[in-house]
Amino acid sequence: MSKKQDAFYYNSFIKCAEASSRAAHLLKDILTHFEPKEISSRLDEIHVIEHEADHIKHEMTDKLAKAFITPIEREDILELAHNIDDVTDKVEEILIRIYIHNIQEIPEVALQMVDLVSRCCDSLHDLLVEFADFKHSKKIREKIIAINSLEEESDGLYITSMRKLHTEDYDIRYVIAWSEIFTYMEKCADACEHVADTVGSVIMKNS
Repeated sequence: MSKKQDAFYYNSFIKCAEASSRAAHLLKDILTHFEPKEISSRLDEIHVIEHEADHIKHEMTDKLAKAFITPIEREDILELAHNIDDVTDKVEEILIRIYIHNIQEIPEVALQMVDLVSRCCDSLHDLLVEFADFKHSKKIREKIIAINSLEEESDGLYITSMRKLHTEDYDIRYVIAWSEIFTYMEKCADACEHVADTVGSVIMKNS
């Protein structure tokens, strides 16, 4: 297989991850400068990015269906394409939940969690840039570990936030809403780690 054909898949992974990162930074900006009346239009903005990511994934899977030889196993390409796209989907789901629950104010802990989400997505993008040359990379292991560490940090913040929700005197509607939103934020970090673990498995199989 030509280097140009190989590069198509790796570049597509990078483009999908870049979409996730853009969506996460947009979400962070929306929550940091929160205007409840603008959420509907901001949902349209983030959906545009999600749609772009879907398009990249579909281009990749269409090419894969016609390919005779691939740089890594086609099952691994499909899994990575799906898992990276899933990160962008989950970022969008956070804002959808904020819209559904008619959130009017963003607590500080939510800003901390969305900052972790954006850092996870940035680290995922960095990892996939490195993955394009994984057979010669000396940094890819540390980039996988960095995502694992961010996911652990997200776990800790999620547990603390959920504990506070259920032990302090909050309105039940507030508890229900933010329990769901915090859970989706944690799912984003989990999704990033899932991609990193998949990359690690691919490296093991091809080493």
